[in-house]
Amino acid sequence: MRRNLLPVLALLLGTAFLLAGNGLHGLLLPMRGSAEGFSPTSLGLLGTGWATGFVLGCIFSQRLVRRIGHIRAFSAFSAMIAIIALLTGLLVDPVSWILLRVVTGFSIAAAFMIIESWLNERATNETRGLIFSLYMTITYVAIVAGQMSLALGDVTQSTFFIIAGILYCLALLPTAVSTASSPAPLKEVKLDLRMIYRNSPVSFVGILLIGIANGAFGTLAPVFGADVGLTTLTIATMMSITIFSGAVMQIPAGRMSDRMDRRYVLAGLAAIAGFSGLAIALIEPDGIGVLFGLISLYGAMSYTLYSITVAHANDFAPSDKFVTVSGGLLLLYGIGTIIGPSIGGIAMAVNTYLLFAVTAVAHLAIAVYALFRTRVRAAIPATERDNFTSTPSARAATPESINLDPRAAAQDD
Repeated sequence: MRRNLLPVLALLLGTAFLLAGNGLHGLLLPMRGSAEGFSPTSLGLLGTGWATGFVLGCIFSQRLVRRIGHIRAFSAFSAMIAIIALLTGLLVDPVSWILLRVVTGFSIAAAFMIIESWLNERATNETRGLIFSLYMTITYVAIVAGQMSLALGDVTQSTFFIIAGILYCLALLPTAVSTASSPAPLKEVKLDLRMIYRNSPVSFVGILLIGIANGAFGTLAPVFGADVGLTTLTIATMMSITIFSGAVMQIPAGRMSDRMDRRYVLAGLAAIAGFSGLAIALIEPDGIGVLFGLISLYGAMSYTLYSITVAHANDFAPSDKFVTVSGGLLLLYGIGTIIGPSIGGIAMAVNTYLLFAVTAVAHLAIAVYALFRTRVRAAIPATERDNFTSTPSARAATPESINLDPRAAAQDD
């Protein structure tokens, strides 16, 4: 087993560098843009551009990877991401940044699909669960580490753009020196909206709205922090708190959803997330303690919704449709993250705190619709449901990551 894990650990190291660079660069751009006086609308379009490129990369990058091979494709995409990180430090212009973020999103999606397919190829039934857990842990820790590094310097200087480029280049090394053979070709990704809706209307509507809320918050919360006078360290801490709060809440919320109708759990979590966002929008808290308390509550609830929604969808899906349903929901989530930053940017142009009104509307709509559906469709008995499994909803996850889940392996058996 140890021999099987060594190549995987090298790939996970490359993943960590890529995620750290992504976390750093993704937080740096809105903060630097805010310091440069870019409008909230243009800063929101940075998130829209990135998410658009990411979804397109998930759908179309497989053909290029098949043509030139995994190693060369990964090297090309990583180099492209590093070049763009450096270019954004040179071309400090909102239009240039938005266009470059589309290319970055596409390249990040392709790079992660290659890594995830590589990990899936190296995984065995004995190691799959461990690899999946390590991958999720690295996802959370590396993104937070990249974000928190901004507290060590000045975002108005070019230093962090250079560091982001270095991290992206470091991601190349483990695969470049690896002797592992290329894995099987990437699988085609299809988004069957009708099938996803018929399988679970709650999951369809819920995932789209979760993407809108998370996309708006993930892109524009740093801008909100800068507008209300928070320091760089405080903003980085705020963003990290939401991620860790959601990670800590995953298992308690999941276990609760194993014991009762998941739609009630989804409605409860979404309602609390909605009211916490609404409280921030209405109270406009001045104290850091109150703001961080509400932000922690928001993160604990909102960043748990994705896993609960996917688990509910898979309760109704046939056993041989796990990958199709989960992958389709991930792409639908990506579509939501395209919409959210644009709406959030327009709202923040009126009032900075309206960012949380946007997330509140999305979350409260989830709660209302989930409760409505409990009256329309009977719940799956608890004894017939799959046990909850935490699912990464980080913006770097691709449909290829679904194949790492042990439940995907069970489908193939």
